[in-house]
Amino acid sequence: MHGEEKNNAPEAQQDAAGGESADATGYVDPGVEQKLADAEAKVAELNEAFLRAKAEAENVRRRAQEDIARAHKFAIESFAEALVPVKDSLEMALKVETPSIDSLKEGVEMTLRQLSTAFEKNRLAEVNPQAGEKLDPMKHQAISMVPAAQDVNTIVTVLQKGYMIADRLLRPALVIVSSEKTS
Repeated sequence: MHGEEKNNAPEAQQDAAGGESADATGYVDPGVEQKLADAEAKVAELNEAFLRAKAEAENVRRRAQEDIARAHKFAIESFAEALVPVKDSLEMALKVETPSIDSLKEGVEMTLRQLSTAFEKNRLAEVNPQAGEKLDPMKHQAISMVPAAQDVNTIVTVLQKGYMIADRLLRPALVIVSSEKTS
């Protein structure tokens, strides 16, 4: 009997190391083998799903980068299309042989309307504060301060209009603000 224990002990160790479930008689449960095969199939399925998801994420990232590059490249296209008629009008005005003051003024007004329309279409808005309006450092740039008969840090004069594209400041309005209230 002592010899049988020696023979069974290595077999039990081998079974534990080999992953098979065997009892003392060497019987392997077919349910364990099926569970192992099912688990291996599930791992392979999950691995394939992971690789597909990873590839899809990479494709989405690549397409997004291409879309961004295209958007940067053609972002100005709409604005350029709106400015072409303005250039045409200016060129036509220069071709007139003997322009009168009235015809020049009318042409400049028409060209300014075209330019204003181009600005509106492309969400380019003027920043043109009124006298007495509170200084907004996010939209206005104070060039100097002068004593005035209005509240401190309010706009006295607009030297140059500013512009915004959508909600982003393109150029601040250049203004003179009041430093102290005079009577």
